Amino acid sequence: MKLRLLLFSILCTSLFNAVLAESPAYRTTPDGVIIFTDPLVTGAPGAVKLEVIADNIIRVIAAPGKEIAATESLITTYSKKRGIVWNVIPSKTSLTLKTKYITAVVDLKSGAVSFLDQKGKKILAEKQPLGRNFQPAVFDGQRLYACKQTFQTTADDAWYGLGQHQDGIINYKDQQVTFFQNNTEVAIPFLISNKNYGILWDNYSLTKAGDVRAMKQLTSLQLFSKNGEQGWLTASYCNNKLKPGDITLERSESAINMEFLGDSKIILPAAFTPATGSVIWEGSLASYCSGLHKFRFVFGGSLKVWVGGKLVLDRWRKAWNPAPALLPVHFKNGEKVAIRIEWVPEGAESYMAVKWQEPLTQEEKNAFSFSSEAGKQVDYYFIYGNNMDEVISGYRTLTGKATIVPKWALGFWQSRERYKTQDEILTTVDELRKRKIPIDNIVLDWSYWREAEWGSQDFDEKRFPAPDSMIDVLHKKYNTRIMISVWPKFYEGITTYNEFDKNGWLYKRNIADRQRDWIGKGYISTFYDAFNEKARKGFWNLINKKIYTKGIDAWWMDASEPDILSNVDPEKRKLQMTPTALGSAAEYLNAYPLQNAKGIYEGQRSTDPNKRVFLLTRSGFAGSQRYAASIWSGDIGSTWHDMKTQIAAGVNFSMSGLPYWTMDIGGFVVPEKFEKPDAESLEEWRELMTRWTQFGAFVPLFRSHGQFPFREVFNTAPETHPAYQSFLYYDKLRYRLMPYIYSLAGAAYHDDYTIMRGLAMDFGSDTAVLNIADQYMFGSSLLVNPVCEYKQTKRELYLPKCAGWYDLYSGKWYAGSQKITAEAPYERMPLFVKAGSIIPFGPELQYTTEKPADTITLNVYAGADASFDLYEDEGTNYDYEKGAFSIIPIKYSEATKTITVGDRKGSFNGMLQKRAFRINIITPNGIKPFDLEAKCDKEVVYEGKKLIIKL
Repeated sequence: MKLRLLLFSILCTSLFNAVLAESPAYRTTPDGVIIFTDPLVTGAPGAVKLEVIADNIIRVIAAPGKEIAATESLITTYSKKRGIVWNVIPSKTSLTLKTKYITAVVDLKSGAVSFLDQKGKKILAEKQPLGRNFQPAVFDGQRLYACKQTFQTTADDAWYGLGQHQDGIINYKDQQVTFFQNNTEVAIPFLISNKNYGILWDNYSLTKAGDVRAMKQLTSLQLFSKNGEQGWLTASYCNNKLKPGDITLERSESAINMEFLGDSKIILPAAFTPATGSVIWEGSLASYCSGLHKFRFVFGGSLKVWVGGKLVLDRWRKAWNPAPALLPVHFKNGEKVAIRIEWVPEGAESYMAVKWQEPLTQEEKNAFSFSSEAGKQVDYYFIYGNNMDEVISGYRTLTGKATIVPKWALGFWQSRERYKTQDEILTTVDELRKRKIPIDNIVLDWSYWREAEWGSQDFDEKRFPAPDSMIDVLHKKYNTRIMISVWPKFYEGITTYNEFDKNGWLYKRNIADRQRDWIGKGYISTFYDAFNEKARKGFWNLINKKIYTKGIDAWWMDASEPDILSNVDPEKRKLQMTPTALGSAAEYLNAYPLQNAKGIYEGQRSTDPNKRVFLLTRSGFAGSQRYAASIWSGDIGSTWHDMKTQIAAGVNFSMSGLPYWTMDIGGFVVPEKFEKPDAESLEEWRELMTRWTQFGAFVPLFRSHGQFPFREVFNTAPETHPAYQSFLYYDKLRYRLMPYIYSLAGAAYHDDYTIMRGLAMDFGSDTAVLNIADQYMFGSSLLVNPVCEYKQTKRELYLPKCAGWYDLYSGKWYAGSQKITAEAPYERMPLFVKAGSIIPFGPELQYTTEKPADTITLNVYAGADASFDLYEDEGTNYDYEKGAFSIIPIKYSEATKTITVGDRKGSFNGMLQKRAFRINIITPNGIKPFDLEAKCDKEVVYEGKKLIIKL
C-alpha cells in the first residue's frame, strides 16, 4: 500500500512538472504578478496575485482555483499611482517582488507570502504550511467560500485597531475579535502593529480575527455539581431576587447559552420569572489542559462570578442591552476549581451565556488570523511604514481621506434621550447661554415624529409646531447648531413606506414575520436596503425635503448596523437583510453602515456642495471616514467599569484609521440607583458625570448624552458643587484648546493624522506601553489619564520614555519611563504634557465662532526640540480641498532656546492678517503653574512673516 502511494506521488509530481513545462509557475501583470501554486502542496490548484498599490502597499489576492475573480470593493477607492517601480526576481523555489520600500517573497509551491523590509528583515509572513484555507459555502444559491488566512510573527508583536469593542482590551495579541456590527460593537477589518505594519482585510461577511478558534460551551469542560456529582453544575432558580435563598426550582445544567434574542424563552424553565428572579449556578470546573483558559460572558442585568471563592466579576448592564465580560482563569491539569455564577436578569427578555477557549500553544500565541464566513477569495492589503502614522496614512490611501469636521463640531454638544418638545430644546440652550456654559451643538434625538409614523420624517406638530423657526432661533439668537436623529427605519403602511416598498427598496422579512417594535402598542417596521443606489438616493431625497431644507446642520444616523431587531444572532440578521441589491446578505453583512453613510454624504454634497457634511453614526466600517462619518460607542452602561472600557474602545477605534470618535458622557443606560437616587447615590452619580466629563473633554468629539437623569450640568449639580465647577473648567479648557484641536483635525485630513492615540503610536520602542489600556495621547503633546473609580483621588499611571513630562496644572517636571502616583482631586483629572511640546491656546469662547483667535498663547514645554503646525481654514466649507487653508509652522530649539514662527503658508477668505502670540516657556527647573491669564514671558505681533524669538 505504501509503495502504491509512493508511486502515485511520483506520478503526480511528474505530471505537475510536465504542466509547469508548458505553463509557467507565474506570470507578470501590468500591476504585479500571479503565482500558480502546487496542488500537491495546497490540496487543490490555486493562484496568488500580488498587486503593487504603492511603494509601501502590496495587495494579496489568493483564489481557490486558477482564476482570480474580478471584484469591486466597497472599502477601497484608490487609483493606481503612476511611476511606481518594482522588480520580479524568480528562483527555483520562490518568487520575489521588490518595491522601493518592501519586498514580498512567495513560495512557489504553497503560495505563502512573506514580507521583508529594505534590509531584508522579515516583517510578517503568512503561516505555512496550510496558513490559507478555503471551504466551499453556499448562500442564497451563490457559491462562495469560507476564507481563512493565518499570519506568523514574533513574540514581541502587538496588535491594535480592529474597530470598537467593549472588552477593555488594548492589545489584541492572543485575543479573539468578532466582526459583527452591533449596538456598542463596530467592525473595522484593519489591524495595525507596533512593528509598523498594517493589514486591511477586504471582506464584509461575519468574520473572526486574532485567535479564531471556535468558542466552546461549558459542556466541553469537566463539570461538577455543588454536591460533587460529575457532569453538570447545580442551577438554582428563585422568583424573588430579594430572597435568593427562596428556591423555586433546582436542576442540573451543563451549558449556559442564552446569548441572543429568544434563546432564554427556549432554555429557561417555565416556572421561572426572569423579570423578578435570579439564578445561581454553582459547583466546580476542571480541565485536562493546564494553562490560561479564557471565559467570555454575555449578559444583561446583574452578573457576579466567584472563582475559587474569590469575587472576580461584578458587572451590570440594562437587561435589554447585553454586554460582554472577559475572564481569564488558570487551570492545572485535572484540578477542580470552584465556580459560582449569580445572575439577576432584571427583564422578561434575558441574556446570559458563558463560553471558553483552551490555552494557546506558543506557536499559536505568535499567530494572527482572519477567518470570514463568505467571500470569493482571500483579499487583503499589506501596508508598511516608518511609524504607525504612516501605516494609517496607507490605510487612508486605500480607503479615502478623512474629511475635516466643521469647526463647531469640535465644541461641546448637549444631548439627552430625549428632548420631547420644541420648547425643551430652546429653554435648554437658553439656560446654557444664561449660565455662560460654552456650547456649539444641541441634539434632537429620536421620536420627534408622530408615534405611529416612524420613517415619515415629519415633525409631530403638537410638540414641534414650528421646527423651521426653532432652528432659526437656535442659529441666530443662540449661535447654536442642531443635529437630528435619522433612522433607516419605516413603519408599515405609512406613505414613505409605501413609496419605498413600491420601488423595491425595503427589506421585507421583518414585515413577513410581523415583528413589532417596543413603541406604544408595538409597530411593524423594516429598514431600507442601503446597498441599493436608488434607495440611497431616495432616502436622501426624503430627508432633504422633510428636514434638511429646514436648516438642520448635521445628521445622527442611529441603528446603522442595521439594527432591524436588537440582539439577534448573525443568522437572523442575514435573514432580515435578504436579499440585498448587491448579492447575498452573508457576503455583505457588515458593510451596511458604510453604504448608509455614503448615501447621506453624497446626497448632501450634491445638494449643497460647499457645506461640510457631518454624520454621527452608531456603526461604521473601513472607509467610513471618507463619508464624513464619526462614530459613537452606542448604548453603553452608566457604570465606572463601562467608563473605563471606553478608553480602549476609543483608542483602538481611532487606530483603525477613523479619526473621529465619541461616546455618551455619563453612559446611556442607567442603573436603578441613579434613576431615583438617595443622597449617597446622587453623589456617586455626580462624581461619575464629573470624571466622565473630564475624560470626554479629551476625545475627538465632546458630547454628553444618555437616559434620565437629565445630562445638563445644571441638572446634575448646583453651581457651587465641585461637579458643576469641574464641568465648567474642562468645557472652557476645551474651547481654549481649540487652536490645538482644530490643527489636529487639519492634520487628520492633510497628513492622515490620528487624534486619539494609543501610547504605542508615539512610544513604540517603550515596551512598557504596549498593554496600557487606560491612558492615551490626545495629539502629540497631551497624556490623558482618566479616573475610573469612585472616590479615587490618586491614580497610578505610567509616564512613557521620552525627554520628560510636565504636570499640566502645576508645571512640575517628571522623568519619563516611570510609574508614578498622580494627584487626582475630585475636580481634576491628571494631565501631563510631553517635554518638547508647543501647545497653542486661544481666547475664552462661548462657541467656536464667537471671536477670532487674534491672540494665541503658546505654551512651550522645554526639554527637547518641539514643533507645531497651526492650521486654519474657513471652518464650515470644503474650500480646504481646493487649497484654501493656512499653516503657521512654529518651532522651538532646545539648544538655542529660541522660538521660530515661520512664514505663513497658504491663505483663505477671512484669514487673520495679524495676530499676537503670547509665549510662555515651561522648563524642568522652574515650576510655572498653568494660568493663561498670567503675564507671559514674551509677546510678539505676527503678520505672516518669519519671527525668531529668543527666550
